[in-house]
Amino acid sequence: MSKTDTRTLIRAFIEEENENRRAEFRSLGSAKGRYTDAQKAYAIETAQGMGVMATARLLNLHRKTVQRWLRDKGVQVKRCPDWVRDWAYIP
Repeated sequence: MSKTDTRTLIRAFIEEENENRRAEFRSLGSAKGRYTDAQKAYAIETAQGMGVMATARLLNLHRKTVQRWLRDKGVQVKRCPDWVRDWAYIP
């Protein structure tokens, strides 16, 4: 398998996992057009692990929506999660 094929396969696996997480988030909702407490809790939990921007992109939400939910619950999330520093080596 070539390097390009490997990268394509990895990206496909990542996108599949992302779609599964989006589907789980949507399954927690109702048809009324408002976000449920379960969806908000899921987004808050995700944001604590990945950060606000990554969560907003993953769940197809506006960044300010995620920030508002965090603020309403009194949860503080670092701008740059610790794992990013290890992954990208940011001094």
